[in-house]
Amino acid sequence: MLQLDFDLLRTFVAIADAGSLTRAAAEVGRTQSALSMQLKRIEEIVDGAVLVRTARGVELTSRGDRLLSHARRLVRAHDEALVDVTGRGLTGSIRLGCPEDYCTEFLPAVLRAIAAQHPRVALEVVCAPTPLLEKMLDARRVDVALVSLAAQGNLERVIRWEDLVWIASQDFYAPSDGPLQIALSAPETLDHQAARRALDSANISYRVAYESVSKDGLLAIVRAGIAVAVLTRGAVPADLRIMPAGELLPPLPHVGIAVVSHTGPADSLLVENVKDLMTRTLSTMSPLSS
Repeated sequence: MLQLDFDLLRTFVAIADAGSLTRAAAEVGRTQSALSMQLKRIEEIVDGAVLVRTARGVELTSRGDRLLSHARRLVRAHDEALVDVTGRGLTGSIRLGCPEDYCTEFLPAVLRAIAAQHPRVALEVVCAPTPLLEKMLDARRVDVALVSLAAQGNLERVIRWEDLVWIASQDFYAPSDGPLQIALSAPETLDHQAARRALDSANISYRVAYESVSKDGLLAIVRAGIAVAVLTRGAVPADLRIMPAGELLPPLPHVGIAVVSHTGPADSLLVENVKDLMTRTLSTMSPLSS
């Protein structure tokens, strides 16, 4: 009787998720020719094509789509059984995304929790703004990520709330005439949009004099004493001060923090476990005092 072993099923899932033999080969650590041979063996066993090559990579046939549903379920059941019987935890690799604002406050605790529970899992960390992380999740370049959510967004996913605050150098003084100089991150980020909405609503004259896609870039501008910027409270370094909301600067909203994985089919057992572990770790951390 012909059988699809778990190695073949796992390879098929990797190819389907990556959408390309080249990307799948890099992810599973095998050559493209080795994956092609496994794919050929799969198609011999199921008696038909499961993938078709296109200019953009590979796409599932109707037979492949049916097989993928079974493959995900079987691989997951296999991994669950192995973890339960051996008690050795999960293995594999996972790509974790995190905005720079949260790297100091949250990332160390998350990484410690993952390492303690899954010591044989290899972690790759990507630090980037939420809009870029969301694109990377959709493209499966990141498996699970911390992201920021607007207060008026999908609040069911929010694990905890963080304050957005104005920051400045210790010797910064607002100009007595002319607009307030501000430094902001990319226009599509929540902090950029929240800052401008708050200033516009308060009819405060300002100029976006500096922009930086990195937290370090914003901090350098603020430390130079030439502009104020916006960060989450937990990301503010000790050498900078939080500007109180008042006549000079308007209050800023909270932002929600959520743990999300890539869209589409069900997560792998490893991604689901790491996602759950991240959620529990963040939800039990003590909040920062305001």
